[in-house]
Amino acid sequence: MPLPYNIMIVGQNGRLQFEALLFLASLRAKAPGFTGRVIVAEPQPGPLWDHNPQMAPDITAALTALGAEVVPFANEHFGQSYPHGNKIEGLQTLPAGEPFVFFDTDTLITGDIGAVDFNFSHPAASMNRTGTWPVEELYWPGYAAIWKSLYDRFGLDFAASLDLSQPDEFWKRYLYFNAGWFFGADPADFGRKFTDYAVTIRDDPPRELVIQPLDPWLDQVALPLVIHASGGGRPGPELDGLDGDLTCHYRLLPLLYARGTDAQIATLEEVCAPNKIKKLLKQHEPFKRMVYQGQGQKVRALFDQTNLPHREQAIRNKIKAAGFWMR
Repeated sequence: MPLPYNIMIVGQNGRLQFEALLFLASLRAKAPGFTGRVIVAEPQPGPLWDHNPQMAPDITAALTALGAEVVPFANEHFGQSYPHGNKIEGLQTLPAGEPFVFFDTDTLITGDIGAVDFNFSHPAASMNRTGTWPVEELYWPGYAAIWKSLYDRFGLDFAASLDLSQPDEFWKRYLYFNAGWFFGADPADFGRKFTDYAVTIRDDPPRELVIQPLDPWLDQVALPLVIHASGGGRPGPELDGLDGDLTCHYRLLPLLYARGTDAQIATLEEVCAPNKIKKLLKQHEPFKRMVYQGQGQKVRALFDQTNLPHREQAIRNKIKAAGFWMR
């Protein structure tokens, strides 16, 4: 039997609170047997925010009614300047020593994730990524030099992280994840490492990173180091359902309608249909227009889902040209 575990997502004012509601509604609809805790980590007002990041009370009440626990945390290192850091600092809301899985809030649950056989002693993360970092520059030192400088900074074994089936200086040779989901055995230890590595890279990067952008990539730069230091690596085939039949990291609703499967779109519209969910999601203009006013289906009709453009930017541009782009 798969080990029990807790789920963490981040919930905050704005788009993420509505995505959090969709996440919970889809989890309850498609994984009714999941018995772990669902913790919605909520950043609190403080000096690192120029606005109140807390969710609206009606959204918090709906999440609680769906069985989630909304747990506050204070930002000490990130905040308004780097909201992606909430997935790093928010790990403190999880009970120490209990296995966990983190999901980005813009994730749709489409199957029984409670049946996934996570090996929590071998942490891993999403391979649904492209070669976004490091960025090739005219005077850059190359992939190997950049990644090795990071492993050396934290006393980690760079050579052991390499995928030797990939050629030298090809981005897939180096351990790199999408931070849309990741998991581990102990969120306290994982969170300490993640915070230490991310803050160090931000404040005192190796000289090989001098011309490399870290916003928004900082979490994805630090995450492979954390996973490697925690005894993990690339996910095995037992996790193929993530970013597959069991979960969909859709990012934005127009992109979901453009490139999602028929089953994913059916799940989206099914879980958005109940009136108690609908009245809340309609407060957010993209849900109102895409799901409830039918613009999502118009976006879908712009594309052949069996022959999509290879580059996401081409998909975005076509949606924008048709007047349907929304964030």
